[in-house]
Amino acid sequence: MQNRALAADHRRRALARLAAVDALYDAGSWADVVRESQEVVELALKGLLYSIGIAPPRIHDVSPVLAEHRDRLPPSLGGATLARLVEASRELRKDRELAFCGGDDLTPSDYYAQPDADRARESARFAAHTAGRLVPDED
Repeated sequence: MQNRALAADHRRRALARLAAVDALYDAGSWADVVRESQEVVELALKGLLYSIGIAPPRIHDVSPVLAEHRDRLPPSLGGATLARLVEASRELRKDRELAFCGGDDLTPSDYYAQPDADRARESARFAAHTAGRLVPDED
């Protein structure tokens, strides 16, 4: 069963977080751009899954679920578009904790640079706007 309200909420929150990503980018907080971009992608893809009647698992990278149910996705999400969404989810998931907490041998603000933030922000924009076009408003 579709959960239109939850799908629309995820889409709305993903789009709203893009403003936060841009503010962090303007502040030069590259690690935070990477972390927040991951959350944008996660919300966008989970909203997309809810919109096609799939309850996503409570994990941060839902790309395997998206790929598994590609036959239920709108035709516009075929090929290169789906591949780009899957890649964004997988790549940003790898950086989720590292960008936020770092580690004994890694300080996020020293590790992440503007090119990392550029890639993450572009992935977030792509996922949020792609899902934004496909996830319907709540009825």
